[in-house]
Amino acid sequence: MFKYLPIALAFFATLAQADATLDKIQARHRISVGVILSGPPFGTIDPATGAHQGYNVELAKGLAQRLGVELESVSVLAPNRVQFLQQGKVDVLVANMQFTEERAEILDYVPTPYEEVGGAALIRKGAGIRRWEDLRGQPVCVSQGSNFTKPLQETYGAQIKAFRSQSESLLSLRGNGCVAAVHVSPTLHSLLDEAEWAGYEIPLPTDLIPSSSVIWVRKGERDVQARLDAIVRDWHRSGWLIELGKRTGMPPSQALLRLHERFKDATPLATTP
Repeated sequence: MFKYLPIALAFFATLAQADATLDKIQARHRISVGVILSGPPFGTIDPATGAHQGYNVELAKGLAQRLGVELESVSVLAPNRVQFLQQGKVDVLVANMQFTEERAEILDYVPTPYEEVGGAALIRKGAGIRRWEDLRGQPVCVSQGSNFTKPLQETYGAQIKAFRSQSESLLSLRGNGCVAAVHVSPTLHSLLDEAEWAGYEIPLPTDLIPSSSVIWVRKGERDVQARLDAIVRDWHRSGWLIELGKRTGMPPSQALLRLHERFKDATPLATTP
């Protein structure tokens, strides 16, 4: 029986760590949330105050309020956000990280999504690209760790150029380093309102692989997972996520509207943001 002792100890150590995470959040009266500040509507830095703001930051604030603690929002990038979570630099991630099976192998996630987001392709006007298939053999800029890389390569045959951040990817697009930059659709659509992007367009009629936007936690943190899932489901019940999207420039997806219909008759939690 002693040969199984190390396995048993590892199992109970994982459970202890999971229990400790929520306890630590309550003990220090603060939750640390990793957010991506890559641009509107998801996240930006107020130039006057240095404060974090945007859709992801408001979600993080909503979590903190529901838990009755203060918020510490931590800026992360696509290449380091998983490491920040795994290394305990943040408690959870609300960081433009849609669900994929590959990500679920190394992290756990809140089962109820808070939105659905796909990718859009920002392209210089006159490039003659009108379908995703037109990207075959063409250089396409993305962020490192993007879930759009696999379908762009395997389905559409694009040549991927991956950058540390979205801003670096877009800079390469402006310098003709790629024919298109593919990132989350709401961010790229918001760029079209800016004069400096007047020579660009989003000509492809559909978003690339619309996927569930979820909150990510460390493996085995069932207590945090369950607590946050109850919060997200109540956000759907109350319509708060729909209101938040409209307020922050994130037009609610059809998936979000369906989730509201699914949960609107549920019993409310004791508090609401």
